[in-house]
Amino acid sequence: MLNRPAVPRAVLCLGLASQDTLWRVPTLPTEPVKMRASDVLQVGGGMAATAAVTVARLRGRAAYWGRVGRDAVGEAIVDELAAEGVDTAEVRRFDGCRSTVATVLVDRAGERLVCTFIDPALPDETDWLPLERIAHFDAVLADTRWPLGATAVLAAARRHGIPGVLDADISDAETLVSLAAEASHTVFSAPALRRFAGCDDLAEALRQSCRARPPGAVFGVTDGERGSLWLIGDRVQRIPAPPVRAVDTLGAGDVFHGALALALAEGQGLEPSACFAGAAAALKCKTFGGRRGTPRREQVDALLQEKERWS
Repeated sequence: MLNRPAVPRAVLCLGLASQDTLWRVPTLPTEPVKMRASDVLQVGGGMAATAAVTVARLRGRAAYWGRVGRDAVGEAIVDELAAEGVDTAEVRRFDGCRSTVATVLVDRAGERLVCTFIDPALPDETDWLPLERIAHFDAVLADTRWPLGATAVLAAARRHGIPGVLDADISDAETLVSLAAEASHTVFSAPALRRFAGCDDLAEALRQSCRARPPGAVFGVTDGERGSLWLIGDRVQRIPAPPVRAVDTLGAGDVFHGALALALAEGQGLEPSACFAGAAAALKCKTFGGRRGTPRREQVDALLQEKERWS
């Protein structure tokens, strides 16, 4: 079990925030079809925003920096984050832009199909980001949905010698290489790594990704119920995750990244940090509702006490 610091560690999360509509369906469609949902709900989502909520629920101090439209959806996004205890003072609202929304189908096995709209009119400029404040954080996390913003905060984290975690979801190779150059820890989703390396085998894909790994940086990949894999030197190490019956996998990767960033901020090594993150992500999968399933610190600590049973 991770030792909890006396003073909660501060983690900055920059990137995507959205409002998600989740539909619970029997199966994911593979052709045009009409189907009836057994449940539906609206909840905040987005990679970096969900990571920030994870940090807050796991008793870290979370801040979210990002972009929304000046609209009702944007206000709902920010209000929900603030209600979770996330610092939203540096969320920028842009006139004439629409906030990000997503529609998600979740099937009986917990797998999901996601359709997201990100307004291309949202400005890319980063001159409003208070980068001087990064010195006061213990770790930084960024996703790939706003590359210029991610580059700015990851580079600042590197200058200050604090962990910088990149949530490396599917993006073009040039963007991933550029962002990985600034991160201390780059953690791919499995589809993103396979696409990036051009290789289906995740261990081999990690090895092939070495060409983009800066000296001293850590590369890893989340692998669902099988845990995560990490490139340590020339060796690939698998760190298992606890077995759970998945009800909804939406946001599990985001929870993993947020928990990993917090554990690194607390000074934990890679293996205990990855175990902590894997436990948090597994617990999230047990509840339908995307971000609503994000666990509390006590739940993760209790699961980690049983680690001998699942490792």
